Amino acid sequence: MKTQPHDRLPDFYELAVAAHLSILLVGVSWAFGGNADWVRTPISIWGSLGIVLSITILARERMRIEVLPGTFLWALPVIVLNGVVALSCLTPGFRVVTFRGEDLFMPLYVSWYIPSTAKSGLSFQALWLFDGLYFSCLNLALAVRSRHIIRVVFATAVGNALVLSVFGIVQKLNGSNGIFFGLVRSPQDFFFSSFVYDNHWGAFVILMTGACIGLVLRYIESTRGSGFFRGPALMGLVATGLLATTVPLSGARACTLLLALMLGLALIRGIPRVSSALRLSGLSTAGALAAMALIAAIAIAGFWMTAGNAITARIVKTREQAAVMWTDGGLGSRGILYRDTLRMARDRLLFGWGMGSYPTVFTLYNSIRPNRDGIPQVYHDAHSDWLQSLAEIGLAGTGLIGAAAVLPSIAIGRHRVSPLPFFLLCGCVLVAAYSLIEFPFGNVAVVLAWWLCFFGAVQYIRLTPPHKAAQTGA
Repeated sequence: MKTQPHDRLPDFYELAVAAHLSILLVGVSWAFGGNADWVRTPISIWGSLGIVLSITILARERMRIEVLPGTFLWALPVIVLNGVVALSCLTPGFRVVTFRGEDLFMPLYVSWYIPSTAKSGLSFQALWLFDGLYFSCLNLALAVRSRHIIRVVFATAVGNALVLSVFGIVQKLNGSNGIFFGLVRSPQDFFFSSFVYDNHWGAFVILMTGACIGLVLRYIESTRGSGFFRGPALMGLVATGLLATTVPLSGARACTLLLALMLGLALIRGIPRVSSALRLSGLSTAGALAAMALIAAIAIAGFWMTAGNAITARIVKTREQAAVMWTDGGLGSRGILYRDTLRMARDRLLFGWGMGSYPTVFTLYNSIRPNRDGIPQVYHDAHSDWLQSLAEIGLAGTGLIGAAAVLPSIAIGRHRVSPLPFFLLCGCVLVAAYSLIEFPFGNVAVVLAWWLCFFGAVQYIRLTPPHKAAQTGA
């Protein structure tokens, strides 16, 4: 059915979705990445506006006509997940026993086929937060009909990440012993910018760097008229280099390797485009090659001057840890943590112990010996998002979240992919792979950025005509 002009989704909703998402991302990223307890309720409240926008779009027939086919079904797994978590909140898996003035949580027997949770309040809060982030990003697919608006959203996201990067570099070089130049004490030694944990910052930057690279390759085509040195592509290259520098500077080792993979892929896909743009700016082939070599040399020198000491220190630390693991014949405490989490997951494999229940329940499975002072080691995260998901929401919940990503992926399976969505999805794949051995999704800003990049890429692909996608910078 062809959509008539008067049926066109009002621009108000496109702008409302773009503005809401941009404010949400900027606010979350500066509020300690969302990893301070007191900021999660305000984030959930603002995210709830995204849920209201989703309901508004779906409730009006004229708007439903404009939504691309199949989009409604994408939310079905998350809606089912809400039902499962709601059922779990009705069945307590623990009871509170007061002993010597302290509340202790004692496990109750619950059949394996009945959803339950350790703390109903925590499950509700975790679900509320997730829904706000997910539906706010899904609105890109529900409401936005302009690739230009999607690019503006990601330009805003990259600009915000760039400001955070400059702030983090200055803070790091200043020797600050806390976030915001020491005003807030960080529970982690390797904090960066406004983020409490360096690995969370690294995952966030991988996603934002993917967006930056995609925008650079998209706008290189616009240099045909103004010249490469006057267009936005050159500024984008500088921004990419600055973002990339912050990952090793923060101390995030695994993320540094993942970012190197992305940058390598960007070089493979980008050098021909940059070379062509330089030639169109008036340089000869030899001049274009010389210019690219000079840019690379300056970038590498600046990178090493800024992050060289941090890289050297982390290499030494990595060697020490590798030597200990070689001597012990395993992954040390991390391996024990994974094993204990697997035992926890196996005991309630179908529905898990309840969303947000990991810190409470894991104390029953923690076999890691106390430290030298005899103080037990407490874990709030499994350091593997996949394992923690199995432990908290089981195979059912993990499968539903997986389906929420698989269904949109199927919808774009046969489409040609232009540079911007390609690198957005590269960032999503790298962070999802990283979450096997770390917990990037334990950070609210990373969760938000992941769904933003994912739905932004999916919708951009669906809005790109086939003949545009076949061109260099669609």
